[in-house]
Amino acid sequence: MSNKDAANVPIREFPPDDRFQQLADEFAAHYKKNPDFYVRVPGRVNLIGEHVDYCGYGVCPMALEQDIRLAVGVGNENTLRLHNVKRNYADYECDLRNFSISIGDGAPKWHQYFLCGIKGIFDILPKDLDFKGMNVVVSGKVPQSAGLSSSSALVSAAALATAHINNFPMSKEKIANLCAECERYIGTQGGGMDQAIAFLATEGCAKLIEFNPLRSTNITLPSGAVFVIAHSLAKLNKAATADFNCRVVECRLAGQIIAKKQGLKWSDIKKLGDLQQALAVDLSKMITIVEETLHEEPYTKEEVVRELETTSDHLNDISLTQNTRHIQTFKLKQRALHVFREAHRVEMFHAICSKPADKNSLPTLGRLMTESHESLRDFYECSHPQLDELVELSRDLTFGARLTGAGWGGCMVALVPQENVDNYMKMLKDKFYVKHQPQDITSVLFATSPKAGACIFVKDVNN
Repeated sequence: MSNKDAANVPIREFPPDDRFQQLADEFAAHYKKNPDFYVRVPGRVNLIGEHVDYCGYGVCPMALEQDIRLAVGVGNENTLRLHNVKRNYADYECDLRNFSISIGDGAPKWHQYFLCGIKGIFDILPKDLDFKGMNVVVSGKVPQSAGLSSSSALVSAAALATAHINNFPMSKEKIANLCAECERYIGTQGGGMDQAIAFLATEGCAKLIEFNPLRSTNITLPSGAVFVIAHSLAKLNKAATADFNCRVVECRLAGQIIAKKQGLKWSDIKKLGDLQQALAVDLSKMITIVEETLHEEPYTKEEVVRELETTSDHLNDISLTQNTRHIQTFKLKQRALHVFREAHRVEMFHAICSKPADKNSLPTLGRLMTESHESLRDFYECSHPQLDELVELSRDLTFGARLTGAGWGGCMVALVPQENVDNYMKMLKDKFYVKHQPQDITSVLFATSPKAGACIFVKDVNN
């Protein structure tokens, strides 16, 4: 990859920080040689715009200091060898000419996320390319199952390493899109936010990430406040259950039933953004259409089949995923209302940050974040009692707070006045974490600012 092309992931001089040096030492001890290059991909926190990216709507994430780092060397023949600095993750080895990402029942293993990234690149490499084997050491500082995108960061790091070692240049946008697609090999029908911010993030700025086509706009947040991340210490691996994909499907079915009633070809509607585009109306009108068209009670699968005038088998093929075909009831009105209202909150969040700040800017941003959490809790039903407790505890010392990430556990993000940060974090330690006793409080409660996106590091950037 050429560092001259600003659209590509940057290649920089190997940084002399302790963690990179420890990674280099681990690689040398394990493989008896030095790595050829290093990869860094950050985790992310989403400030607002939850569960809307896979519906086609914009989101406002920022990259974190916490990251996934790889030390990578050219290996023997066509073999992948993976080693994690954390000893509870078993080493893994396979032949790159013939490997499988079959996950079976339960949560995917850590190496399967890595294989997703490799397969994504292999899908587009020239067929006559003699791809290189890889020796890899992985070091991760993104809390797992926390809603901070640890799995997507690992997939993205694997793809970036595979592209670089095979001298296959890709723009940031192209590799972000590819990583969003290839993570679906693990079974999660995500929308692309995590991968987009991983590659497009800019130091000091959050981003408005929009899709179809993928594009990003810098968001400069008003001064005078800090974002604090607090882990609820409740964890859910979204690839291990049908909860996440069920919400994707419910949004799709809501769009398809409305499309049918509006005289559109329902099978063409894959996400709610498609429906709005087909109807050519604004978000306020979409909210009205949902309120007038869909009923409050859950729809049975039989009812959906009748509404669409189709068959159960056809619905399975067109609208459902492998792990949602067993579901017999769907909440459609609630999910669609959340998506359209949340998309509108993203628009307002961006508009406030685009104007000169005044005394109302931060309180309004905080109110939007709190409204987002309430919608995720009540309409999308993806919160958790420990997340709700953190948000409730945050009311007096913050402008606003909300769950971030897929939910069902994971982290909360709060917008905190600078002068309140120390008192706020102490309050959470005294009232929340004293009950849960995390092993390392600094990994579950921290203040953060926007960091840069993915990068490749080499010993000599001129070679």
